Amino acid sequence: MSREYQLDKFNRPVELQIDYAGELNEQQFAAVTANPGPALVIAGAGAGKTRTLTYRVAWLLEQGIPANRILLLTFTNKAAREMMRRVSDLLGSDMSDLWGGTFHSIGNRILRRYAETLGWQSDFSIMDRDDSKELLQACLDEAKIDVKATRFPKAEVVGDVLSMAANKRESIAETLAGNFSHFQHLVSQIESLQKAYHLRKQATNSMDFDDLLVQWLRLLRENEEACAFYQRRFQFVLVDEYQDTNQLQGDLIDLLGEKHRNVMVVGDDAQSIYSWRGANFKNILNFPDRYPGAMTYKIEVNYRSTPEILSVANSAIAANTQQFKKVLATCRDNGMRPAVVSCSDAREQAM
Repeated sequence: MSREYQLDKFNRPVELQIDYAGELNEQQFAAVTANPGPALVIAGAGAGKTRTLTYRVAWLLEQGIPANRILLLTFTNKAAREMMRRVSDLLGSDMSDLWGGTFHSIGNRILRRYAETLGWQSDFSIMDRDDSKELLQACLDEAKIDVKATRFPKAEVVGDVLSMAANKRESIAETLAGNFSHFQHLVSQIESLQKAYHLRKQATNSMDFDDLLVQWLRLLRENEEACAFYQRRFQFVLVDEYQDTNQLQGDLIDLLGEKHRNVMVVGDDAQSIYSWRGANFKNILNFPDRYPGAMTYKIEVNYRSTPEILSVANSAIAANTQQFKKVLATCRDNGMRPAVVSCSDAREQAM
């Protein structure tokens, strides 16, 4: 039996500022006005994904949900700012109380409050890739590892291994076996470097980008008070580009939405392009299994492409063995037929 999700505030009549039915197509309208509870929105390319999320936020606000009870997780901070600006324009109200941004920016905001419980000070610095490489090189030097003499991976590559393991929530051994098999024989040494790197980050009061998520998840798992606070706080969790989330991000979403279960994720399984950095498109495929009773909405009207381009796209994605079936349609006039060019390698393709 599926779980029922109820929210009294959705049941009261309201006088709406926005004509949602007039400004959205039928598929967008269904997703925007969805009842409380978990929801998966499959939005094809050019189908107005940003518009749908923007109007969903506006809809929640018009139903009486306070802005500070909504968490909007986006792929870039620019996307979050743009959505909040659009909502502000639609409703003529200030959106500064709404929690919107990337996973990393939200993690940073929360960790500033709890850093000392995790072994850092609240004014910790955030390392960029070069800073991380420099700190890892110091760990290599301390361990007296001569990269050239021993054919050991350079600091930058070690950083890639650690980052992949963190984002996929794997052990070093698992990550080496799956993505860096030529370094499998170095598992114990890389594990030692991982520990040394962690200690140096704490000693220098620094976090890398992965720590903003790893330590955020650790906080929620180990600090019951903090976990309960944010689970209560975020009554609605909205996630953009869900097909490009990794295991670490997926676990954060599940934990944050555990109390209210009002999690709406928007994405397209056919557009997952970040597997090389740990993204797991199965997050979106398995959403209905992780959230029993979740509603699924498909938005298949494309406003960007001509019928000829969509014909090729529909044919290409139809062959995917794992997918949510969809057929993109367009309201645009006919255009030129696309040309299919075969390239012998990636270099030729780039040219």
